Amino acid sequence: MCGIVGYIGHRRADPILVEGLLRLEYRGYDSAGLAVAERGKLKVTKTAGRVHELRDLVGDGSPATAGVAHTRWATHGKPTDVNAHPHLDSGKHVAVVHNGIVENAEQLRAELTDGGVDLVSETDSEALAHLISQAIDNGAESLEAAVRSVLHRVEGTYGLLVVDVRHPDQLVVARNGSPIVLGVGDGEMYVASDLAALVRHTQRVVHLDDGELATVRADDYRTSTLQARRTDKTATVVDVADDDYQLGGYPDFMQKEMHEQPEAMRSALRGRLDERFSTAHLGGLGLDPRQLRSIQRVKFLGCGSAYYAGQVGANLVEEFARIPADAEPASEFRYRNPVVDPNTLYVAISQSGETIDTLATVQELKRKGGQVIGAVNVVGSAIARECGSGIFLHAGPEVSVASTKAVTNMTVSFAMLALLLGRVRDLSVAHGKRIVEGLASLPDHLTSILDAQQDVADAARKYTDAQRMFFIGRVRGWPIAREGAQKLKEISYVHAEAYQASELKHGPLALIDPTMPSVVLVPDDELLSKNIGTMEQIKARGGPVIAVTNAEIPDGLADTVIRVPHSEPELDPILFTIPLQLFGYHLAAALGRDIDKPRNLAKSVTVE
Repeated sequence: MCGIVGYIGHRRADPILVEGLLRLEYRGYDSAGLAVAERGKLKVTKTAGRVHELRDLVGDGSPATAGVAHTRWATHGKPTDVNAHPHLDSGKHVAVVHNGIVENAEQLRAELTDGGVDLVSETDSEALAHLISQAIDNGAESLEAAVRSVLHRVEGTYGLLVVDVRHPDQLVVARNGSPIVLGVGDGEMYVASDLAALVRHTQRVVHLDDGELATVRADDYRTSTLQARRTDKTATVVDVADDDYQLGGYPDFMQKEMHEQPEAMRSALRGRLDERFSTAHLGGLGLDPRQLRSIQRVKFLGCGSAYYAGQVGANLVEEFARIPADAEPASEFRYRNPVVDPNTLYVAISQSGETIDTLATVQELKRKGGQVIGAVNVVGSAIARECGSGIFLHAGPEVSVASTKAVTNMTVSFAMLALLLGRVRDLSVAHGKRIVEGLASLPDHLTSILDAQQDVADAARKYTDAQRMFFIGRVRGWPIAREGAQKLKEISYVHAEAYQASELKHGPLALIDPTMPSVVLVPDDELLSKNIGTMEQIKARGGPVIAVTNAEIPDGLADTVIRVPHSEPELDPILFTIPLQLFGYHLAAALGRDIDKPRNLAKSVTVE
């Protein structure tokens, strides 16, 4: 959430900054702005609107070759032109853009007001501009020194980018809990909160760590700690192309990314399935068989869809390895003073690798001596670096706020982890072989589901008048029902709740009536008769039933049937995820929703 872009070099900054913001729109925002240093003055343009509106306001732009830009997701103060970033000091020398939250902002703002400073916005970020300018006026030896002195007083999180017209040859950037990446060009430098804003210009990047600053000039950069110790970061080359952030003929990124799932899954499986020993290779874990056998419990930690994927993983670990496993929202785990067990393997899950709640959980686990690995989709992300080992998801860049291919790759990665843990214990060769073959066949099954997309679209359009829906699943299907309800809520704004099928008669049946459709997951497994009984309970009360199934069910029991191909029963949750993505997508499209940018949401949640 929020986006930062900076540029300093030999070209006009305005178009580069605006284009960078357009690449970051998917992160979620409600206002946009930029500031460039032009002939000893700051030229500032901002709006409580979309980036294309900012582009129109900028017009022909400025000859300035250095500047900063931002898309804001409101935390302090409503979305207004005044509250939009960049924020300036009273003398209009310093402009800052800031991601994160200054937790002691009230104290800092009060201090500034008592000192005669006229604060014009409601934001926490404005205080930073005034304090940095005051530090320069009070004799700070450099812009970096001024920023460093202010950050020693800041409590909270920040991705911070600063330009000062008194130091027009440089930008200063800092990170603590909110991602910042430098892009290294030829006689020009870029700054961004996400690779998406950089890859059109360069694949050479520098990831800042928490507590790190950088002074960026057109032809070089210098990194250091908050304590002024040089860190001498070197650039690495990222395997991300500009085309990864283009629609490529699709109407939106969610549709594109759903169609990329078969190939993304092949990437996740490639080189990891061992047919000879009927197991999986996950070299990134850094654990030998003896260490794997010493694991007595597995706990998956994530937020939103990552948490639901973790629930799928926990079920698979218990089925394959016969050791206790569970999943918990990272946002709750970090606050409840958990008992950290050294014999538990903790799995931190995040598509972006920057989710603040999950990152804080990793740091707390490490502080208490926990064994934690990451399951992330972004190389060099904070969680990946903090964990140091784990499972790279190989889903490729994901732009749509509603995660699809990353979630699918999470679940297939956890199936491989469960298989590996099972095979170092008591999972037989025969069962391991069956799962390996099932995993290898999944990408083709995904393709067949996507090829039948029109059938799901037709089914979804029947329910555009529905104001609320149930998603019902049992055991393996329960986390998939939760994920399906989440998808529907976040992109269509239709109220949806997920329930375990066995819990339906313990209260929720009271809500069933002809206006309440229920999406029921009905896999062809040992619980088929139980799930058929659930549908009968719903039909008996006049509720419409949408059955997602790979089984033969009685004629007339479901009002709508969405077919799923057969796989191994343990792997059904992975396949059943896809039609629920398509169902949510096509219902949202029929309602005319902005699918890639659902209201009030952001792709990467880097504030609490």
